[in-house]
Amino acid sequence: MYLRENSIIQPTPQSVRQYRDDLKKAGKKPTTIKNYLIAVKRFFQWTEEERLYPNIAKYIKPAHISNNFKKDYFTSNQAKKILTNIDRTTLKGERDYAMLAMMMTMGLRTIEVVRANVEDIRTKGDATVLYVQGKGHQEKDDLVRMPSHVENAIRDYLSARNVQDLSQPLFTSTSNHNLNGRMTTRSIRRIAKRNFISSGFNSPRLTAHSMRHTAATLSLLNGATLQQAQELLRHKNIATTEIYAHNIDATKNPASSEVDQAIFN
Repeated sequence: MYLRENSIIQPTPQSVRQYRDDLKKAGKKPTTIKNYLIAVKRFFQWTEEERLYPNIAKYIKPAHISNNFKKDYFTSNQAKKILTNIDRTTLKGERDYAMLAMMMTMGLRTIEVVRANVEDIRTKGDATVLYVQGKGHQEKDDLVRMPSHVENAIRDYLSARNVQDLSQPLFTSTSNHNLNGRMTTRSIRRIAKRNFISSGFNSPRLTAHSMRHTAATLSLLNGATLQQAQELLRHKNIATTEIYAHNIDATKNPASSEVDQAIFN
């Protein structure tokens, strides 16, 4: 299609570069451009293997993808402000407090919260844990240790909800159209965003996923090893966890302050 639209009969490496640049101009994200170029590279790899056409895309580099996360995290004081700002005198408030506290300390994804049932809270050794069905898993075969503060908040909420059936969802809706039904990822994101904004934190880079970043970053800042943070987040590849450590190291770099001292003092 691109070749036809641009009247290109015999594409060259420059044609592939121009295609990449046109994708950038069209506002495509770096990850999208990368995926498009992967398809182009594989196609011309095949044409070369079949001796149909040379691999003109072999040395074309994709758009640069930043190693930084696209979402921000909360400092410990900011996280505390969000939680203490929740009115816990209502069932909805008890739920929101327990749910956000759990996500901020245990690093759960929204889908893991949605899938959680009351019976998934169990005892392992001398600790209370939550069994979760992680990303790409078919069963609840991962566990995360539950801090006592979070456990108390969840048990207060379940008591207020008067839960009898342990197979019920851990968190349920309070809206009229889905009363006591399982929550959705959309509703959790909406609840998180509403509480962020009411506490004064309104930014497109602050979403429900920011709470997972918060758990990761604060764990490393407060003494957790890289391996412990990896286990908390259940990352398959430790390189993903290392991005958090890299960002923390960057914020501690004193170079800019030293330049400031040299110029202004």
